[in-house]
Amino acid sequence: MTHNGRAHRVEISNEGGLRGLLQPGVRRREFWSWAFYDFANSSYTTVVSTAVFNAYFVATVAGDAQWATFAWTLAVSFAAAVVMILGPLAGAAADLRGRKRPYLFASTIACVAGTIGLCFVGPGDVALGMALVALSAIGFGLGEGLIAAWLPLLGRPHALGRLSGFGWSLGYGGGLAALALCIGYVQFAQARGLGAAHFVPVCMAITAVFFALAALPGFLLLREHAAPQASAGSLVEQAFGRLMKTLADSADWPDLRRLLIAIVGYQAGVAVVVALAAVYAQQAMGFDTAATLQLIFAVNITAALGAFGFGWLQDRIGHRRALMLSLWMWLGMVLLAFFATERALFWVAANIAGLAMGASQSAGRALVGYLAPRERVAECFGLWSLAVRLATVIGPVSYGLVTWLFAGNHRAAMLFTGVFFVFGLIVVRGVDVERGRALAQ
Repeated sequence: MTHNGRAHRVEISNEGGLRGLLQPGVRRREFWSWAFYDFANSSYTTVVSTAVFNAYFVATVAGDAQWATFAWTLAVSFAAAVVMILGPLAGAAADLRGRKRPYLFASTIACVAGTIGLCFVGPGDVALGMALVALSAIGFGLGEGLIAAWLPLLGRPHALGRLSGFGWSLGYGGGLAALALCIGYVQFAQARGLGAAHFVPVCMAITAVFFALAALPGFLLLREHAAPQASAGSLVEQAFGRLMKTLADSADWPDLRRLLIAIVGYQAGVAVVVALAAVYAQQAMGFDTAATLQLIFAVNITAALGAFGFGWLQDRIGHRRALMLSLWMWLGMVLLAFFATERALFWVAANIAGLAMGASQSAGRALVGYLAPRERVAECFGLWSLAVRLATVIGPVSYGLVTWLFAGNHRAAMLFTGVFFVFGLIVVRGVDVERGRALAQ
């Protein structure tokens, strides 16, 4: 490790524990309130995007039509496209005003409101379902980028991997908690002969309330840690101008730019798993709702372990190596899922996906924070959000198109997904982390 790394280790040993990982003046409770937002918003991705509503939309709302999976991916991808446009602008506006919290609050309200709206989506309500999924996903995506921008403001540079891992693993814990509540209600409803049209709306209500309550500590305890930078002109004009300058200046940060390109690639594959895991389990492997929820519950446990374990690992072996290792795990998962005909092998593949998901998402977020200039961190995370949302357009739509073109063949679509992880590996290999950090400073 570099001389700076040795100096950091001395500092940690003198201060000890979590306090030694945080920036001067940042309290532990502030960090945990930041991490608790991960706990809150993971309820949405776990229940709505991954485990419950996606499969319900395909099988019940769209009546298992041949185009049903494609319709779901269109709604998710439209939301991602909107976040691609608004995310960097929101980040630039937050940097200019020195205030991220109002934007985070608005995005949270949008996600919660959209999720509550899903309670009223039933069989045949395809257009309404797609609109509300898009609204909730837009709110989630904007909030994800804004909350991530606090990471390098709260943590010291050498500790970003661990702190990101803490947050992401706590997030999977939130997903598990929300999913456990939903599983309990699903079992209660099924024991009384009630079907998905009854218990899915209740699961949406549970998720919306869970998200809203768990997000409160962040709004109460997080401080801005930034000074306003606004000058003459409207905020929109300033934010757009600032964004254009950041895009132009990214030529001065070639390693950050290369990382963002890699994120577009491998996150496209991750987006497929998040958006279509339950659909694949039911359509390709024959899982019913209860079995699918149990699988997603187990995967969230391994994802939490992956995020936590790799958070420590990447601060020891380096961000790039840890990220590349997680991408090799993703490739192994794709091959196992493609060849799996028995449920046992698919369970193995799914839990490898959980480890890889926690590892790759935590490592990517930490590395962006490590390479981002401090005074433009929200903008850089806006670009990170842009890259992730572009991936969310490319990945699921590609999957949906392959299933449509190959007459509903989900196995072919899963195999195609491996291309995204290969691309990510090739591009990440060229990132020089220490050079990128020096340029950022």
